[in-house]
Amino acid sequence: MTSHSSASTTRVWVVRAEFGKYTNNFLEGEFVGIGWMPNEDLTVAKDTEEIRELYRKTYPEDTSNYVVGQQVGQIRRFLLEMTHGDYVITPMASTEWIRYGQLSDKASYYYSDGKDACPYRHRRRIQWAGKPVSRSEFSVPFQNTIRSSLTVFEVSRREEFLIKVGRKDLVPRQESVGYDPYGVVLQQVLELDHKEFEILVGHLLTALGFEGSEVTGKTGDGGVDVIGDLNASNLANVKVFVQAKRHQLGSRVSKSDVRKLRQAIPFGGQGAFITTADYQAGAVDVAVEAGFPRIGLINGHQLVDLLIEHWTAIPEEFRDRLNLKPGLVRA
Repeated sequence: MTSHSSASTTRVWVVRAEFGKYTNNFLEGEFVGIGWMPNEDLTVAKDTEEIRELYRKTYPEDTSNYVVGQQVGQIRRFLLEMTHGDYVITPMASTEWIRYGQLSDKASYYYSDGKDACPYRHRRRIQWAGKPVSRSEFSVPFQNTIRSSLTVFEVSRREEFLIKVGRKDLVPRQESVGYDPYGVVLQQVLELDHKEFEILVGHLLTALGFEGSEVTGKTGDGGVDVIGDLNASNLANVKVFVQAKRHQLGSRVSKSDVRKLRQAIPFGGQGAFITTADYQAGAVDVAVEAGFPRIGLINGHQLVDLLIEHWTAIPEEFRDRLNLKPGLVRA
Protein backbone atom coordinates (compact mmCIF):
# COMPACT_ATOMS: atom_id res chain seq x y z
CA MET A 1 0.00 0.00 0.00
CA THR A 2 1.62 3.25 -1.10
CA SER A 3 0.82 6.90 -0.76
CA HIS A 4 2.07 10.24 -2.01
CA SER A 5 0.84 11.98 1.16
CA SER A 6 3.34 13.92 3.20
CA ALA A 7 3.89 13.59 6.94
CA SER A 8 2.08 16.88 7.51
CA THR A 9 -1.06 15.99 5.53
CA THR A 10 -1.82 12.30 6.13
CA ARG A 11 -4.91 11.98 8.30
CA VAL A 12 -6.53 8.96 9.94
CA TRP A 13 -10.30 8.48 10.00
CA VAL A 14 -12.81 6.06 11.45
CA VAL A 15 -15.82 5.11 9.32
CA ARG A 16 -18.15 2.65 11.03
CA ALA A 17 -20.07 -0.08 9.24
CA GLU A 18 -23.09 -0.44 11.55
CA PHE A 19 -21.29 -2.34 14.32
CA GLY A 20 -19.27 -4.23 11.70
CA LYS A 21 -22.37 -5.54 9.91
CA TYR A 22 -21.14 -4.28 6.53
CA THR A 23 -17.38 -4.48 7.09
CA ASN A 24 -17.08 -7.51 4.81
CA ASN A 25 -18.93 -5.58 2.10
CA PHE A 26 -16.41 -2.79 2.46
CA LEU A 27 -13.52 -5.24 2.15
CA GLU A 28 -14.89 -7.25 -0.77
CA GLY A 29 -15.96 -4.17 -2.74
CA GLU A 30 -12.83 -2.19 -1.86
CA PHE A 31 -14.76 0.81 -0.66
CA VAL A 32 -15.93 2.58 2.47
CA GLY A 33 -19.43 4.02 2.62
CA ILE A 34 -22.10 5.95 4.51
CA GLY A 35 -25.86 5.61 4.41
CA TRP A 36 -27.43 9.03 4.96
CA MET A 37 -29.75 10.29 2.18
CA PRO A 38 -29.62 7.00 0.23
CA ASN A 39 -31.70 8.35 -2.66
CA GLU A 40 -29.62 11.48 -3.22
CA ASP A 41 -26.51 11.49 -5.42
CA LEU A 42 -24.22 13.76 -3.40
CA THR A 43 -21.93 14.56 -6.30
CA VAL A 44 -23.79 17.87 -6.49
CA ALA A 45 -22.89 18.82 -2.90
CA LYS A 46 -19.80 21.03 -3.07
CA ASP A 47 -19.84 22.62 0.38
CA THR A 48 -21.39 22.39 3.84
CA GLU A 49 -24.44 24.52 3.01
CA GLU A 50 -25.35 22.40 0.01
CA ILE A 51 -25.06 19.24 2.16
CA ARG A 52 -27.22 20.88 4.83
CA GLU A 53 -29.88 21.83 2.29
CA LEU A 54 -30.08 18.25 0.96
CA TYR A 55 -30.14 16.84 4.48
CA ARG A 56 -33.03 19.05 5.61
CA LYS A 57 -34.93 18.18 2.44
CA THR A 58 -34.48 14.44 3.13
CA TYR A 59 -35.08 14.56 6.88
CA PRO A 60 -37.58 17.38 7.60
CA GLU A 61 -38.42 15.72 10.92
CA ASP A 62 -34.93 16.57 12.24
CA THR A 63 -35.70 19.99 13.71
CA SER A 64 -32.79 20.14 16.15
CA ASN A 65 -29.96 22.32 14.85
CA TYR A 66 -27.57 20.26 16.97
CA VAL A 67 -28.64 16.97 15.36
CA VAL A 68 -28.55 18.43 11.87
CA GLY A 69 -25.14 20.00 12.50
CA GLN A 70 -23.67 16.74 13.79
CA GLN A 71 -24.96 14.67 10.88
CA VAL A 72 -24.02 17.22 8.24
CA GLY A 73 -20.55 17.45 9.76
CA GLN A 74 -20.01 13.72 9.37
CA ILE A 75 -21.23 13.75 5.77
CA ARG A 76 -18.95 16.71 5.02
CA ARG A 77 -15.93 14.84 6.40
CA PHE A 78 -16.72 11.85 4.22
CA LEU A 79 -17.34 13.85 1.04
CA LEU A 80 -14.98 16.79 1.30
CA GLU A 81 -12.28 16.24 3.93
CA MET A 82 -11.14 12.64 3.46
CA THR A 83 -8.59 12.61 0.65
CA HIS A 84 -6.20 10.40 -1.34
CA GLY A 85 -3.56 8.84 0.91
CA ASP A 86 -5.51 9.23 4.15
CA TYR A 87 -6.00 6.08 6.24
CA VAL A 88 -9.41 4.76 7.20
CA ILE A 89 -10.19 2.43 10.11
CA THR A 90 -13.40 0.43 10.31
CA PRO A 91 -14.31 -1.92 13.19
CA MET A 92 -15.21 -5.54 12.50
CA ALA A 93 -18.32 -7.26 13.85
CA SER A 94 -16.04 -8.76 16.48
CA THR A 95 -15.11 -5.56 18.27
CA GLU A 96 -11.73 -7.04 19.20
CA TRP A 97 -10.46 -6.33 15.68
CA ILE A 98 -10.26 -3.44 13.25
CA ARG A 99 -9.55 -3.25 9.53
CA TYR A 100 -7.70 -0.40 7.90
CA GLY A 101 -6.79 0.84 4.46
CA GLN A 102 -5.85 3.91 2.44
CA LEU A 103 -8.00 6.04 0.21
CA SER A 104 -6.75 5.14 -3.26
CA ASP A 105 -5.90 7.46 -6.15
CA LYS A 106 -9.42 6.69 -7.42
CA ALA A 107 -10.96 7.76 -4.12
CA SER A 108 -13.30 10.44 -5.41
CA TYR A 109 -16.85 10.14 -4.16
CA TYR A 110 -19.16 7.94 -6.21
CA TYR A 111 -22.82 7.03 -5.88
CA SER A 112 -23.47 3.29 -5.98
CA ASP A 113 -26.34 1.75 -7.91
CA GLY A 114 -27.25 -0.17 -4.75
CA LYS A 115 -27.32 -3.57 -6.45
CA ASP A 116 -24.95 -5.22 -3.97
CA ALA A 117 -25.86 -6.23 -0.42
CA CYS A 118 -24.61 -3.03 1.19
CA PRO A 119 -27.19 -0.22 1.57
CA TYR A 120 -24.47 2.43 1.95
CA ARG A 121 -24.58 4.04 -1.50
CA HIS A 122 -22.22 6.98 -0.87
CA ARG A 123 -18.73 5.51 -1.32
CA ARG A 124 -14.99 6.15 -1.56
CA ARG A 125 -12.42 3.70 -2.97
CA ILE A 126 -10.11 2.03 -0.45
CA GLN A 127 -7.02 -0.18 -0.68
CA TRP A 128 -7.49 -2.41 2.36
CA ALA A 129 -4.59 -4.00 4.23
CA GLY A 130 -4.56 -7.78 4.09
CA LYS A 131 -4.96 -8.54 7.78
CA PRO A 132 -6.98 -7.14 10.69
CA VAL A 133 -5.29 -5.54 13.68
CA SER A 134 -6.24 -6.18 17.29
CA ARG A 135 -7.41 -3.18 19.29
CA SER A 136 -5.34 -4.49 22.19
CA GLU A 137 -2.14 -3.69 20.29
CA PHE A 138 -2.82 0.03 20.73
CA SER A 139 -2.50 2.24 23.77
CA VAL A 140 -5.44 2.82 26.09
CA PRO A 141 -5.81 6.48 24.97
CA PHE A 142 -5.91 5.37 21.32
CA GLN A 143 -8.54 2.72 22.06
CA ASN A 144 -10.60 5.37 23.84
CA THR A 145 -10.24 7.70 20.85
CA ILE A 146 -11.82 5.26 18.39
CA ARG A 147 -14.78 4.55 20.71
CA SER A 148 -16.63 7.71 19.65
CA SER A 149 -20.36 7.24 18.99
CA LEU A 150 -20.00 9.09 15.68
CA THR A 151 -20.00 7.22 12.36
CA VAL A 152 -17.32 9.33 10.65
CA PHE A 153 -14.61 11.12 12.61
CA GLU A 154 -10.90 11.90 12.56
CA VAL A 155 -8.51 10.07 14.90
CA SER A 156 -6.55 12.50 17.03
CA ARG A 157 -3.69 10.10 17.89
CA ARG A 158 -2.70 9.47 14.28
CA GLU A 159 1.04 9.15 14.97
CA GLU A 160 0.55 6.00 17.04
CA PHE A 161 -1.57 4.42 14.31
CA LEU A 162 0.87 5.29 11.52
CA ILE A 163 3.80 3.82 13.43
CA LYS A 164 1.81 0.66 14.18
CA VAL A 165 1.01 0.05 10.51
CA GLY A 166 4.62 0.57 9.45
CA ARG A 167 4.34 4.15 8.16
CA LYS A 168 6.75 5.88 10.50
CA ASP A 169 7.85 7.89 7.46
CA LEU A 170 4.52 9.76 7.65
CA VAL A 171 5.08 10.84 11.26
CA PRO A 172 6.63 14.31 11.69
CA ARG A 173 10.16 14.05 13.01
CA GLN A 174 10.72 15.15 16.58
CA GLU A 175 13.92 15.74 18.46
CA SER A 176 14.77 12.86 20.77
CA VAL A 177 14.87 13.89 24.41
CA GLY A 178 16.45 10.62 25.59
CA TYR A 179 13.71 9.99 28.13
CA ASP A 180 11.40 6.99 28.16
CA PRO A 181 8.46 7.81 30.49
CA TYR A 182 6.91 4.34 30.08
CA GLY A 183 10.19 2.65 30.95
CA VAL A 184 10.70 4.84 34.00
CA VAL A 185 7.24 4.05 35.39
CA LEU A 186 7.52 0.33 34.65
CA GLN A 187 10.90 0.14 36.37
CA GLN A 188 9.27 1.61 39.46
CA VAL A 189 6.43 -0.90 39.21
CA LEU A 190 8.98 -3.72 38.97
CA GLU A 191 10.34 -2.62 42.35
CA LEU A 192 7.12 -4.02 43.87
CA ASP A 193 7.12 -7.64 44.99
CA HIS A 194 4.57 -10.00 43.47
CA LYS A 195 2.01 -9.46 46.24
CA GLU A 196 2.33 -5.67 46.09
CA PHE A 197 1.84 -5.80 42.33
CA GLU A 198 -1.35 -7.84 42.74
CA ILE A 199 -2.64 -5.32 45.30
CA LEU A 200 -1.81 -2.47 42.89
CA VAL A 201 -3.86 -4.22 40.19
CA GLY A 202 -6.71 -4.60 42.69
CA HIS A 203 -6.61 -0.86 43.39
CA LEU A 204 -6.57 -0.17 39.65
CA LEU A 205 -9.65 -2.33 39.10
CA THR A 206 -11.45 -0.38 41.80
CA ALA A 207 -10.42 2.88 40.12
CA LEU A 208 -11.83 1.52 36.85
CA GLY A 209 -15.22 0.97 38.47
CA PHE A 210 -15.00 -2.63 39.62
CA GLU A 211 -16.71 -3.37 42.93
CA GLY A 212 -15.34 -5.55 45.68
CA SER A 213 -12.00 -6.15 43.97
CA GLU A 214 -10.39 -9.03 45.83
CA VAL A 215 -6.76 -10.15 45.78
CA THR A 216 -7.05 -13.93 46.02
CA GLY A 217 -3.58 -14.82 47.16
CA LYS A 218 -3.42 -17.83 44.85
CA THR A 219 -0.11 -18.85 43.34
CA GLY A 220 0.98 -20.96 40.40
CA ASP A 221 0.79 -20.69 36.63
CA GLY A 222 -2.67 -19.89 35.39
CA GLY A 223 -3.82 -18.84 38.85
CA VAL A 224 -6.30 -16.01 39.33
CA ASP A 225 -4.70 -13.20 41.34
CA VAL A 226 -7.52 -10.63 41.50
CA ILE A 227 -11.31 -10.84 41.07
CA GLY A 228 -13.63 -7.89 40.46
CA ASP A 229 -17.27 -7.19 39.56
CA LEU A 230 -18.12 -4.50 37.05
CA ASN A 231 -21.70 -3.23 37.27
CA ALA A 232 -22.47 -0.79 34.45
CA SER A 233 -25.31 1.19 36.05
CA ASN A 234 -27.37 -2.01 36.29
CA LEU A 235 -27.25 -2.40 32.50
CA ALA A 236 -24.75 -5.25 32.70
CA ASN A 237 -22.73 -7.05 35.33
CA VAL A 238 -19.45 -8.79 34.54
CA LYS A 239 -17.20 -10.75 36.88
CA VAL A 240 -13.57 -10.57 35.77
CA PHE A 241 -10.79 -12.94 36.83
CA VAL A 242 -7.36 -11.34 36.55
CA GLN A 243 -3.85 -12.67 36.42
CA ALA A 244 -1.27 -10.02 37.30
CA LYS A 245 2.33 -10.84 36.43
CA ARG A 246 5.50 -8.82 36.66
CA HIS A 247 7.86 -9.62 33.80
CA GLN A 248 11.07 -7.89 32.86
CA LEU A 249 10.81 -5.23 30.17
CA GLY A 250 11.29 -6.70 26.72
CA SER A 251 9.93 -10.12 27.64
CA ARG A 252 6.68 -11.54 26.28
CA VAL A 253 3.86 -13.56 27.81
CA SER A 254 3.22 -16.72 25.81
CA LYS A 255 -0.10 -17.84 24.39
CA SER A 256 0.14 -20.94 26.59
CA ASP A 257 0.17 -18.69 29.67
CA VAL A 258 -2.99 -16.97 28.41
CA ARG A 259 -4.58 -20.36 27.75
CA LYS A 260 -3.80 -21.46 31.32
CA LEU A 261 -5.61 -18.43 32.68
CA ARG A 262 -8.58 -19.25 30.47
CA GLN A 263 -8.85 -22.66 32.10
CA ALA A 264 -9.16 -20.99 35.50
CA ILE A 265 -12.15 -18.80 34.55
CA PRO A 266 -15.51 -20.23 35.67
CA PHE A 267 -18.56 -20.30 33.42
CA GLY A 268 -20.07 -16.86 32.85
CA GLY A 269 -16.89 -14.98 33.77
CA GLN A 270 -14.34 -13.08 31.72
CA GLY A 271 -10.63 -12.74 32.19
CA ALA A 272 -7.85 -10.19 32.06
CA PHE A 273 -4.10 -10.67 31.92
CA ILE A 274 -2.14 -7.65 33.16
CA THR A 275 1.63 -7.60 32.80
CA THR A 276 4.53 -5.17 32.80
CA ALA A 277 5.83 -6.78 29.59
CA ASP A 278 4.13 -7.64 26.28
CA TYR A 279 2.58 -10.68 24.54
CA GLN A 280 3.88 -13.17 22.02
CA ALA A 281 2.29 -13.56 18.62
CA GLY A 282 -0.81 -15.69 18.91
CA ALA A 283 -1.68 -14.63 22.46
CA VAL A 284 -4.38 -12.28 21.16
CA ASP A 285 -5.96 -15.09 19.14
CA VAL A 286 -6.16 -17.28 22.24
CA ALA A 287 -7.57 -14.41 24.31
CA VAL A 288 -10.55 -13.88 21.99
CA GLU A 289 -11.02 -17.41 20.65
CA ALA A 290 -14.67 -18.12 19.96
CA GLY A 291 -16.43 -20.42 22.39
CA PHE A 292 -14.22 -19.54 25.36
CA PRO A 293 -14.26 -16.77 27.98
CA ARG A 294 -12.88 -13.51 26.62
CA ILE A 295 -9.57 -12.38 28.11
CA GLY A 296 -8.49 -8.77 27.93
CA LEU A 297 -4.74 -8.32 27.49
CA ILE A 298 -3.05 -5.32 29.10
CA ASN A 299 0.65 -4.89 28.35
CA GLY A 300 3.16 -2.69 30.13
CA HIS A 301 2.49 0.48 28.14
CA GLN A 302 -1.26 0.08 28.53
CA LEU A 303 -0.80 -0.48 32.27
CA VAL A 304 1.06 2.84 32.47
CA ASP A 305 -1.73 4.53 30.45
CA LEU A 306 -4.30 3.25 32.96
CA LEU A 307 -2.20 4.35 35.93
CA ILE A 308 -1.84 7.85 34.45
CA GLU A 309 -5.58 8.09 33.82
CA HIS A 310 -6.56 6.88 37.30
CA TRP A 311 -3.54 7.92 39.38
CA THR A 312 -5.44 10.05 41.89
CA ALA A 313 -7.79 7.12 42.63
CA ILE A 314 -4.88 4.90 43.74
CA PRO A 315 -4.47 5.01 47.56
CA GLU A 316 -1.87 7.53 48.68
CA GLU A 317 0.31 4.94 50.41
CA PHE A 318 0.64 3.03 47.15
CA ARG A 319 1.45 6.18 45.22
CA ASP A 320 4.18 6.84 47.78
CA ARG A 321 5.40 3.25 47.45
CA LEU A 322 5.85 3.71 43.71
CA ASN A 323 7.76 6.95 44.34
CA LEU A 324 6.08 8.73 41.43
CA LYS A 325 4.63 12.23 41.20
CA PRO A 326 1.49 13.28 39.26
CA GLY A 327 2.26 12.84 35.58
CA LEU A 328 4.06 9.66 36.66
CA VAL A 329 7.60 10.95 36.76
CA ARG A 330 10.06 9.74 39.36
CA ALA A 331 9.79 11.71 42.58
